[in-house]
Amino acid sequence: MRPSHICLAVLVAAVWGVNFVVIEVGLGHFPPLLFSALRFLVAALPAVFFVGRPKVAWKWLVGVGLVLGVAKFGLLFIGMDAGMPAGLSSLVVQIQAVFTALIAFVALGERPAWVRVVGMAVALAGIGVAAVHEGASGPLTAFGLTVAAAACWGVSNVLTRKAAPPDALNFMVWVSTVPVLPLLALSLLFEGPSRDLDALRALDWQGVGIIVYVAWITTVFGFGAWGFLLRRHPASTVAPFSLLVPVFGMSSAALFLDESVGGLQWCAAALLVGGVALTSLPGTRQKPIAEAAATATPVAPAAPTPARVR
Repeated sequence: MRPSHICLAVLVAAVWGVNFVVIEVGLGHFPPLLFSALRFLVAALPAVFFVGRPKVAWKWLVGVGLVLGVAKFGLLFIGMDAGMPAGLSSLVVQIQAVFTALIAFVALGERPAWVRVVGMAVALAGIGVAAVHEGASGPLTAFGLTVAAAACWGVSNVLTRKAAPPDALNFMVWVSTVPVLPLLALSLLFEGPSRDLDALRALDWQGVGIIVYVAWITTVFGFGAWGFLLRRHPASTVAPFSLLVPVFGMSSAALFLDESVGGLQWCAAALLVGGVALTSLPGTRQKPIAEAAATATPVAPAAPTPARVR
């Protein structure tokens, strides 16, 4: 990769890592489901008027929009609102790589090579260590919601591969139109109209900046830049840069939120990042049903994964 492209890949990972800190701050301004709805609303508008018509069938846009936008981000935001630390969240959601491989095996018939099986086992061990730490020092339910969010991310990755979008930015902008109304409806149902109205009435410049960051910087810029890199370099060259996301996430959480990182967390980070790195190595044997999807742009972390959003 050219030095400028390496810098761009590192910048995207930094943007996605810091995003977890921004989300943590944003949850002090908005209820989680309303926050997620506003994120996708601002990501979709006005960008949807400039990216052209959708380049994949609507069934894929709706499927990814519901699984990634409503389920994944809804669960992640609720989990963080329930007490899951920003830095640990940035780490735990990387288990999406393991869920992606497992779901691809079941749904697409992709048989992982032994090195990827080892990587999945190592990553799961890291999740186990993180669960022990969180169970001793924080709400285990919030941890479980974050793992569930990672599982939904894995499902959306497989759907994205099946959709095989030729333009990652076009795809992500149109996907962002789907979750807005379901998330607003869920927010009104579970968070209540009075709480939503109070948050909107109290909107200040910090709140506006948070929405702009999570919508335009992490979603529009992040996914657009990631797609740019994937169109010019092999996925195996670009994808490892996503392993920097928890590095930036945990370090920025320690810097800006004073989150401490203990020995168990470092152990979990080493196991999970190392396992995900092994899982990302080439060598998967695929049946013909998966071959057409193999060149699709994966959903990058965020956010997301390799596209992953936030």
